[in-house]
Amino acid sequence: MSAAPAQSPLAAAILASLQEVLGNRPVALHEPVFAGEEWAYLKECLDTTFVSSVGKFVDRFEADLASYTGARHAVAVVNGTAALHVALLLAGVEPEDEVLVPTLTFVATANAIRYCGATPHFVDSSESTLGMCATALRAWLEATTERRSGICVNRRTGRPIRALLPMHTFGHSCDLEGLLGVSRDFGLALVEDAAESIGSYYHSQHTGTFGRLGTLSFNGNKTITTGGGGAIITSDAELARRAKHLTTTAKVPHRWEYVHDEVGFNYRLPNINAALGCAQLEQLPGFLMSKRRLFDRYAAAFRDQPSVCLMREPAGCVSNYWLQTLVLDEAVAGERDAVLATTNAAGVMTRPAWGLMHRLAPNRACPRAPTPVAESLERRIVNLPSSAGLA
Repeated sequence: MSAAPAQSPLAAAILASLQEVLGNRPVALHEPVFAGEEWAYLKECLDTTFVSSVGKFVDRFEADLASYTGARHAVAVVNGTAALHVALLLAGVEPEDEVLVPTLTFVATANAIRYCGATPHFVDSSESTLGMCATALRAWLEATTERRSGICVNRRTGRPIRALLPMHTFGHSCDLEGLLGVSRDFGLALVEDAAESIGSYYHSQHTGTFGRLGTLSFNGNKTITTGGGGAIITSDAELARRAKHLTTTAKVPHRWEYVHDEVGFNYRLPNINAALGCAQLEQLPGFLMSKRRLFDRYAAAFRDQPSVCLMREPAGCVSNYWLQTLVLDEAVAGERDAVLATTNAAGVMTRPAWGLMHRLAPNRACPRAPTPVAESLERRIVNLPSSAGLA
């Protein structure tokens, strides 16, 4: 008969701190809040029968997103993965190219590269932002690439490296100044995966607006939701026009004829989903205030626990605190699973970070820089309940 697992004092202490903030009740990781005009807008879609990809809420949602983020254009699509796929195509990614991407990310970031026929090239993260580390990336590219006819080429594979695709992890901005410098110096297109970071700013500029294109996600667990949904944002009018064309099956506008002038994608966001997004976006400032209050309450609750650190917005940035994140000290990393087991057994839903992308079966042969920081973070991250309604 096997012995019962040893009790973890750290896990018990973390659970006590969580219950100090949340109470002694079951709590989900991240639930949407519907407290605005959602019912009215959805009913209008049903009453008018405009529930599919044509309707006033699609146009309004795109205009509202552009206004909120400061991008000149937004193109709404069915999900964040579709947004990434088309954004990479528009950035010039072609079959047999490589795209630099953090190994610590959600699988969609890497999958979108594959949809283009390209290969993910995995790189390390930064302890201070949880996102792509510009310093480590620059050193890696200086050691392993060369320029051929102005194109950055991986000397080991002979393939062009066409773009870099940073992801703003859990809503915290990457070092965009450093990554823009790498992009410029190595001739790479910068496409931002801002799926998790609506409402986050790097030095007063919204994430997703620094590269040629950025992408957003409105999945049911995001800060605002359209059920499923995403968007491409850009300040380049021609890229925006191409994005809308490609995501609308490349159909040439005509009152009745169906002519498609290239291979396109059926990726447009339905009006009924956009209606939900319009109502959610109206409430976004309140959601962000609630998430910040929740962060403050967690910070007070964990203040006296020396073995854990609550992830705080990077210096000079404003984070949306999409997922509140505890980072365990390396010395207690081995207790992470005990923390997850104890909290979830008590009904408080916590989650680890994603498994690193380079370890997944489809990616094991992909090129990779040394990733010691990402490997350490993977062992030590615990995401906490983060719904706006909790505050």
